[in-house]
Amino acid sequence: MVEGDSAKGKSESYNVEAGLQPNYNQSAASNQASNHPTGQLANSSATGNATSHIDNRAIIQPYSLGQGAKQPEYQFAADNRAYEPDSHASNGKQQDVERDAPDNGGHGGHGGHGKGKVGKGRKKSIPLPEPTAPICANFERAIELCGYGKFHYILLAICGLVSTSEEMDVISMSFILPSAECDLNLNTETKGWLNSIIFIGMMVGAYFWGSIADSFGRKKVLIVISFMNAFCIVASSFSQSYSFFMLFRFLNGAALGGSGPVIWSYFAEFQPKAKRGSMLSFMAAFWTFGNLFVASLAWLIIPRTIGVTTPYFTYNSWRIFLLVCSLPSFLVGFLLFYLPESPKFLLTRGKKDRALAIFRGIFVTNTKRRPDEYMVYDLEVDEKLLESNGSVKNKYSRMISGMVDHSRALFKSPILRFTIVSITINFTFHIGYYGLLMWFPELFNRFEEYEKEFPHNSASVCDVTDYVVQLGHDQSKNGTCVSDIPQSVFMESLISLASALPANLLAILGMDMLGRKFFLIAGTMTAGICSALMYFVRNSVQNLVVSAIFSGAISAANAALDCLITEVFPTKLRATGVAISMVAARLGGIIGNIVIAQLLDNYCPSPTFIVSGLLIGGGLMCLLLPNTTRKELN
Repeated sequence: MVEGDSAKGKSESYNVEAGLQPNYNQSAASNQASNHPTGQLANSSATGNATSHIDNRAIIQPYSLGQGAKQPEYQFAADNRAYEPDSHASNGKQQDVERDAPDNGGHGGHGGHGKGKVGKGRKKSIPLPEPTAPICANFERAIELCGYGKFHYILLAICGLVSTSEEMDVISMSFILPSAECDLNLNTETKGWLNSIIFIGMMVGAYFWGSIADSFGRKKVLIVISFMNAFCIVASSFSQSYSFFMLFRFLNGAALGGSGPVIWSYFAEFQPKAKRGSMLSFMAAFWTFGNLFVASLAWLIIPRTIGVTTPYFTYNSWRIFLLVCSLPSFLVGFLLFYLPESPKFLLTRGKKDRALAIFRGIFVTNTKRRPDEYMVYDLEVDEKLLESNGSVKNKYSRMISGMVDHSRALFKSPILRFTIVSITINFTFHIGYYGLLMWFPELFNRFEEYEKEFPHNSASVCDVTDYVVQLGHDQSKNGTCVSDIPQSVFMESLISLASALPANLLAILGMDMLGRKFFLIAGTMTAGICSALMYFVRNSVQNLVVSAIFSGAISAANAALDCLITEVFPTKLRATGVAISMVAARLGGIIGNIVIAQLLDNYCPSPTFIVSGLLIGGGLMCLLLPNTTRKELN
């Protein structure tokens, strides 16, 4: 959704992503001529057409997945000779004002004072003034000159919905397990595998989709996996056996595996460095919204006696709940057509024309100004990167070559240290995050069953677990199965998940001020202490309080971890680097759900203290990573 322009007397709309825009070089030239009577800009009278009228009319149309036909009256937006200054710059180009502006905020120049103070070594992040003439800019300066406004908020809403749908699909299983126990003949072990199978799929999908996104683009991958995810959820809701349900949950996970690393890379690559931390934290808050939404839906749907039950086919409330959970994935699949490809990715592929066209479209959408007022006429591209990208022409060969090359680069110096630390943090963090968070509804249900039988007795988590396990054995011997879930279980789940909202708000407001490492260490330390304290709770109220604090702390830490891991890898390797980190995270989720479930039933005190140590130790490892707060994205 980027606002565009229409030439007077023409009905065509243009596709910003494809780089096709009306020829407004003449209007740009006339404007610049009036502003610079000394003749800084090159003459554009050779075009031979009358100046086009541009009305900044908003268009809402899907961006095509291909480039489309190039009509004669259109030209690539980056090929604007009227914008190119003809003096005071090497090779006929005015240099990027970010490096050449003097420290006092004056116009760009080549004086020795300005050059030393405004470059990489600036200690203060002082906004640079808008240049008075079009410049050749790097990515950070180009996105900064687009302004911040409507486009970025639409982007946040759509990308946030992707994160919401992803979290809904993962967490939904924790609400299904108690209800599906009788339908699928589940015990603690099979429940653990059902919780884990989606993470096994995500491990497979994360690396595959992440590598493809680094080779072919973020947007195409996101659209494919959104629809694949939605159809797999629908298919799982119709599955009548444990084996088919596991199969479709695995495929569901394979789709979700690409969603996480790709959407974070995609969203970050539209953000200026001054806003990146807070906006990535805002995106992380959508995970909390997903948790709350899925808990509310479970409360509304699962306890009801609805659906169809026959001797051969059952479609009851928890299956309807799954079907409803698929709707956000269908929705985001369609909405993603309205967003452009990442300009940062396009620059790594040498497609400056398309990248500049997208920047100009973002500028018009955010500022409501004419596109020829965007003060960038060319973009800087790393020539070494272009050489490495251009060596393989066939798209399938490029995909395989890209997967191998990106993976090899991640395990070479100087990126090797970042990769190893990122893998370790994600592995330890997600053992605790998914190992406990996804078992909270089951834990709440166990306390309810115990307190219903012994209303005036206090008991630890281990006592409650022993009672419920023994009860399950007795029911199995008698051939009975009860899957009715008390309303209080859903209410307690909703309260514990809602506690993440204030934590996410703190992360949004303070991420760029206090830094990623502060929130990651503080969050993991608090969550680790809560995990240890769970051994000492004696009733359902104490269990709810500790669970709520754990949920809030782990959510703030998760926002910081997502920011840090997204920013620490270079653009060419970002989706693959985040994907490999996500593989480690999913492995942690698998171990957390299978091993911790078994330890809880058989060696009760150990899992809470194991999770506590892993969370605290993993959080402290972030000290080995560089500080990325308010730094350029590369």
